[in-house]
Amino acid sequence: MSKNSEIANILYEMADLMDMQGVEWKPRAYRNAARGIESGENVEEIYKKGGKKALKEIPGVGEGISSKIEEYLKTGKIKEYNQLTKKLPSGVHEMMHIMGMGPKKAWRLHKELKIKNVEDLKKAAKAGKIRKLSGFGAKSEEDILRGIGTYERGQERMLLGKAWQLSEEIIGRLKNLKEIKAIEPSGSLRRWKETVGDIDVLVISSNPAKVMNTFTTMPNVERVLAKGSTKSSVLLKERIQADLRVLEPKSFGAALQYFTGGKEHNIALRNIAIKKGYKLNEYGLFKGKTHIAGRTEKEIYQKLGLKWMPPELRENSGEIAAAKSGKLPNLVTYDDICGDLHTHTKWSDGANSTEDMIKAAIKLGYDYIAITDHSKSEHIANGLDEKRLVKYIAEIQKLKKKYSGRIRVLSGSEVSIMADGKLDYADKYLKQLDWVVASVHSRFKQPRAEMTKRILTAVENKHVNALGHPTGRKIHEREPYDVDMDKVIKAAKANKVALEVNSHPIRLDLKDLHIRSAVEQGAKLVINTDAHHENHLPMLHFGISQARRGWAEAKDVINTLPWKQFEKYLSK
Repeated sequence: MSKNSEIANILYEMADLMDMQGVEWKPRAYRNAARGIESGENVEEIYKKGGKKALKEIPGVGEGISSKIEEYLKTGKIKEYNQLTKKLPSGVHEMMHIMGMGPKKAWRLHKELKIKNVEDLKKAAKAGKIRKLSGFGAKSEEDILRGIGTYERGQERMLLGKAWQLSEEIIGRLKNLKEIKAIEPSGSLRRWKETVGDIDVLVISSNPAKVMNTFTTMPNVERVLAKGSTKSSVLLKERIQADLRVLEPKSFGAALQYFTGGKEHNIALRNIAIKKGYKLNEYGLFKGKTHIAGRTEKEIYQKLGLKWMPPELRENSGEIAAAKSGKLPNLVTYDDICGDLHTHTKWSDGANSTEDMIKAAIKLGYDYIAITDHSKSEHIANGLDEKRLVKYIAEIQKLKKKYSGRIRVLSGSEVSIMADGKLDYADKYLKQLDWVVASVHSRFKQPRAEMTKRILTAVENKHVNALGHPTGRKIHEREPYDVDMDKVIKAAKANKVALEVNSHPIRLDLKDLHIRSAVEQGAKLVINTDAHHENHLPMLHFGISQARRGWAEAKDVINTLPWKQFEKYLSK
């Protein structure tokens, strides 16, 4: 784990601990700084070049937080953080991440019921102790138990974003070895599944022993589980297992296919092989004892009478029939995207200025960007009331002119959908915006019929362009709300409202099954980052991978349209 990740995690924890104590403004400042650090340049390098003064150039980092970063870089600890953590057992902080909890509830349960960790919390809920406290009740207890189940499942699998980062670090380290001839990730990570059980890396090497020594002695290895000449396994400090396999060139493609495909996909391939008189395994495709294919994945698929298919499709959900008939989708790619239509700035809860975000989008070669800060009811996110909204639009109009020859800038807002389906701004304000993302940010536990009606009402508002993170889920933290997505998809299509594929790894919302349903029904998608920092913009590849898992093509995604076509789309 880099120093950036370590420092950002500490600042996030400090914000949580301050929340527990009822501190009002500091938690938000610490979270903003944490976002700037985790997505920014190497903090150690910044400090070496310019000292504490340079640290204050990081978005969100001021005098106080820069001193704490300096303290950590010099001593490996932050005194105030240690003081905060001494005030409560570590398990209480862990409880905060249970759905239905939060800082203040966790602190109260610790104080009133002496609950010290998640296991204590589970026992208290099962014993009916929590419902006896004022402000809780039987429903709260049920929600907490459900949240504990979600949390425990999350301990078994890592979010795609974190696993991808660790995989990149491993591959980056091994690529430096001249003995490595080829290297690829495999497993569920290569299929870009939203959570990953372990990290699998395959290599071709002329010196396996050197590769294994480098792999098993990486700085973030906590324990070596196994070390051999062709396979080694380690447990990383981030609590995920990583496996490395060294293969012969003739078997590399076969192993890549074998260790990438979903279980049902691989079973289907092996059955096809058997019917053709072949045997298929991780070493290759065999006719008797003769090795007939395996150097590349394409060889394997071609010999089985199939077109090669992207890893994201390999779930045995129709891709094999499509590959046989030559009707595989032409999946959307990163290069297809022309703009990001959901971004945040310092006007609400983002870390960068509006101009910073525009410049970052220009660097990515985008045709357009929408700035979509939060509406007034999002107090925790510093949402804009009507007076601030007018000033915000005025600033964007100035920047729109300033950068008119380089990028098109849209003045937008992520407008909260209220409990009755009305939007957080009146129509006279909505019509002043170029782009409106409507999102649910509260009352997640409404009954299915109420939630569905709420969202349909918002989608039918003529000023709404997109439905943000449509099911509200946060993977391992919050279940999606109960909503009839088939009705939402139909309404989105009828009202020309794009369904967002939110790229943040904790959301990846819509999920792949809903994306596929939207594609099949002809509803349009928009792949956004929901960026709160300029360095979040490249996270788009997680949303693209999610769209690809849902069989989405460029024609299904509105922000693949170049500006002139997108402008026509807006005017329809």
